Amino acid sequence: MRRLAVLSDIHANLEALEAVLGRVKGEELVCLGDLVDYGAEPNEVIARLAGARAKTTLGNHDWAALTGDVTRFNPKAAMSSIWTRARLTEGSRRYLGALPEELRMRAEGADLYFTHGSPDDHLWEYIDPRADSDLFGHFLDKLGVVGIGVGHTHLPFVWREGARVMFNPGSVGQPRDGDRRAAYAELTVEGDSVDVELLRVEYDFERAASKIREAGLPASHAERLATGN
Repeated sequence: MRRLAVLSDIHANLEALEAVLGRVKGEELVCLGDLVDYGAEPNEVIARLAGARAKTTLGNHDWAALTGDVTRFNPKAAMSSIWTRARLTEGSRRYLGALPEELRMRAEGADLYFTHGSPDDHLWEYIDPRADSDLFGHFLDKLGVVGIGVGHTHLPFVWREGARVMFNPGSVGQPRDGDRRAAYAELTVEGDSVDVELLRVEYDFERAASKIREAGLPASHAERLATGN
């Protein structure tokens, strides 16, 4: 048996990340990108994940902070990305710059695939949890795997068909499904069977919000931490 904790969309929220890591000690870590933006502690989050030896993919916000290209963002998201880019340490830049856009892994007898957006567009495509099941089957057939994990939407879901599964663990640091608690997923792999459990954990969202305000970032980034929307 092999167990993996899958995280995504931390968005520089160190309090939320620490709360999740406190629950998953000893498990292998996989992160599906968007380590930075919105929150006030991008370098601290990057250092924490690097220290935890998480296998991590690049997210669109990570890419924007590296390149300075914010043309696809709304004004507040762009402001946050520009703020982040100006504060990234050289070590953080190197870490983000070395991240792959996709990750393949064999766990026990199961082939798994992870990316931030979708297998067709690793950084920008949103996979709606209400999408037709044919889409999920298409991705699994195309990649020849039994499990796919994606992030980006901040909306957790698990879709299963027989032994095959596609899921989104939700967002650690910026939940948007109406539940303000940090979200993540736990995978249990036995042979070629993959079980996915979606989990939530409380964290000090008020402290994280206070840091956002003190940094001069858009107030809406702090306010949504209280509602998960």
